[in-house]
Amino acid sequence: QMHLEESGGGLVQPGGSLSLSCAASGFTLNMYAVAWFRQAPGKEREQIACIQNVDHTTTYEEPVKGRFTISRDNAKNSMWLQMSSLKPEDTAVYYCSAERGPFTYWGQGTQVTVSS
Repeated sequence: QMHLEESGGGLVQPGGSLSLSCAASGFTLNMYAVAWFRQAPGKEREQIACIQNVDHTTTYEEPVKGRFTISRDNAKNSMWLQMSSLKPEDTAVYYCSAERGPFTYWGQGTQVTVSS
């Protein structure tokens, strides 16, 4: 069974850092483009960063550019999101995803709260 599981969320103060992990099981992640999304209360889910499977090209959305770093390790069948200089507006449920053609798999989400 295909499964993605995030970990690493929690409460952090503004300006702090947090690292999210996402481990895949039941399929080989190296065949998929992977991405991180987030959904804040009352807002739609939005993609914030992605990394391709062939050349590992990364793309970031403006709200996180320069502060977040997406990475993957195909040997570990895992991906990460390193977040720094966190702001209260980064508060959201964060999801990892893996996409290949018509197939997209999602993790269950992990809560990140940025508050003093």
